[in-house]
Amino acid sequence: MFGYRVPAPDEAMLISGGRRGLGGAPFRVVTGHGKFVLPIFRKTRFLTLSMCEAEVTETCVTRQGIALNVRAVIAFKVGNDTESIINAGQRFLSDQDQMSVLTGRIFAGHLRAIIGSMTVEEIVTERQKLAAEVLDTSKTEMAKIGLIVDSLQIQSIDDGDVGYIDAMSAPHKAAIQRQAQIAQAQATQASVEAQQVAARNQAEYARQTAVVQAEYSAEVDRAQAKAAQAGPLAQAHAQQEVLAAQTELAQRAAQLRQQQLVAEIVKPAEAEAERIKVLAVAEAERMKIQAEAAASYDRVALDRMLIDQLPQIVKEAAGGLAGANVNVLNGADGLGEIAAGLVGQGLTILDSVRKNLSGPDNHPEKGNGRLGLPRLAAPEKGTEKKDGPGKPAHGQVVID
Repeated sequence: MFGYRVPAPDEAMLISGGRRGLGGAPFRVVTGHGKFVLPIFRKTRFLTLSMCEAEVTETCVTRQGIALNVRAVIAFKVGNDTESIINAGQRFLSDQDQMSVLTGRIFAGHLRAIIGSMTVEEIVTERQKLAAEVLDTSKTEMAKIGLIVDSLQIQSIDDGDVGYIDAMSAPHKAAIQRQAQIAQAQATQASVEAQQVAARNQAEYARQTAVVQAEYSAEVDRAQAKAAQAGPLAQAHAQQEVLAAQTELAQRAAQLRQQQLVAEIVKPAEAEAERIKVLAVAEAERMKIQAEAAASYDRVALDRMLIDQLPQIVKEAAGGLAGANVNVLNGADGLGEIAAGLVGQGLTILDSVRKNLSGPDNHPEKGNGRLGLPRLAAPEKGTEKKDGPGKPAHGQVVID
């Protein structure tokens, strides 16, 4: 739009004409926004707010009287506040390059003043302290012209051909060289040791390689020998298997022949022996049954014969009393006792005869067929019993 002006972000717009600015300044300050400016009646100028640089190379004398060449770089700019812009605008608006020249001169003076109060050792070893003191002493002066310093860097300090700094650094250089030599010796020793270790490792590797190669060679030789023996061994194994098969076949043939012999000879013989044994047992059983039957029949016949002969035996026993003098002392009772005694004696004789006939010598099949019957003998005289002196016992028969 015609008459509307806008400053850049790193610029301050200074409008002159019309009413005055802050603090009676001959212009008004506009930053960060635009402003409508009447043409012809107002004049607009721009002041840079960007970073500027000033380089200082100055020869300074220390407190020890040693001249030093100091090179420094200063980074500065116009302050962002209105007062700083007004101060810088009134001084540098028509020639803004003069800000770097003036700043360099200001810092050169402060460097000479501060270095003059310090020793070379302090300057060399405490550069940051030197920069901080220069900034502090120049801050008020720079603020008056509307400038602020962002940083001050001491880039180099040199004493020319004096050699003071070199002499000052000689012990350190010697120590550093000594340390470097020690480090080099240690490095050399470590290198030699590493080489020796590497050589030992190579020798060990070569030995292991030789051992492995020898083992491989031996294994190859064994494999070749085994391969060379494989044919004869295979043939021998084949012959052995053939012999084993033939042996097994012969054993099976022998077993088969044995089974055939058993089936043809042993089994029929065992069967015939079993048949004969069964027939013999049956025959023995038959003869036993026949003998038991015959013995039973003979006993029955003998008992019947003895029963038939019992009256005759009793009669023969009674005949022995015919010539005897028998006195019956107790009447009819005594006579009954005599008869009962005769019968009992006959039964006793019968039982004795039966036992005698049961022996091997009196068996009806082995004997002479005659029955020897014992005779009933009369008691001897004078053997009768008496109940008292001159009296026979009750129920006794006295035979004289």
